[in-house]
Amino acid sequence: MASMTGGQQMGRGSQITGNEIGTHDGYDYEFWKDEGGYGSMTLNSGGTFSAEWTDVHNILFRKGQKFDTTQTHQQLGNINIDYGVNYQPNGSSYLAVYGWTTDPLVEFYIVDSWGTWRPPGAESKGTIHVDGGTYEIYETTRVQQPSIEGTATFQQYWSVRTDKRTSGTISVSEHFHAWEAHGMPMGNMYEVALTVEGWQSSGSADVYRNNLTIGGLEHHHHHH
Repeated sequence: MASMTGGQQMGRGSQITGNEIGTHDGYDYEFWKDEGGYGSMTLNSGGTFSAEWTDVHNILFRKGQKFDTTQTHQQLGNINIDYGVNYQPNGSSYLAVYGWTTDPLVEFYIVDSWGTWRPPGAESKGTIHVDGGTYEIYETTRVQQPSIEGTATFQQYWSVRTDKRTSGTISVSEHFHAWEAHGMPMGNMYEVALTVEGWQSSGSADVYRNNLTIGGLEHHHHHH
């Protein structure tokens, strides 16, 4: 199926092979890659999608919800993602809930599975026990790197599971609370999305379930 300009009103199974941001069946999506290699993303119903990548330098695929950066996560209410992925990375990759806040500018990751390398290669600040597993908490700094506010210096917050899994529920807000308890403040919400990232790698991921719930309401196309 051919996609229409801007990715609007796309049918099931629409395929993307170049950088694109849009909305599809009630979920905000993004395909982003830098130079080199090949990637494709197929948008399926609701939050679901499939992705494949070959010999890339860096690539991200995601479907979730964007916000207008006027509310904190506490104001939005409890955020959960129920997901399932057939995840087949070959090299460095991760499967995560990903997003950003503003004021402060923060890029965050809740990593449930990964490829050959467990991010982020920093010293743990503590742990959180949630959703049947243990996550290590990390904080790293990005200096003059691309961000939602242009090139900037900003913090990255991480929760990384000690044991890989590729399906289940991620109690997103529980991680936010844990980060804040470890002196890692969150700002106004810009985005939360189920994300597959690859770098210097190849692989595939079939996201067959991705249900985002905010404030007790399941996210559908009629609910904003």
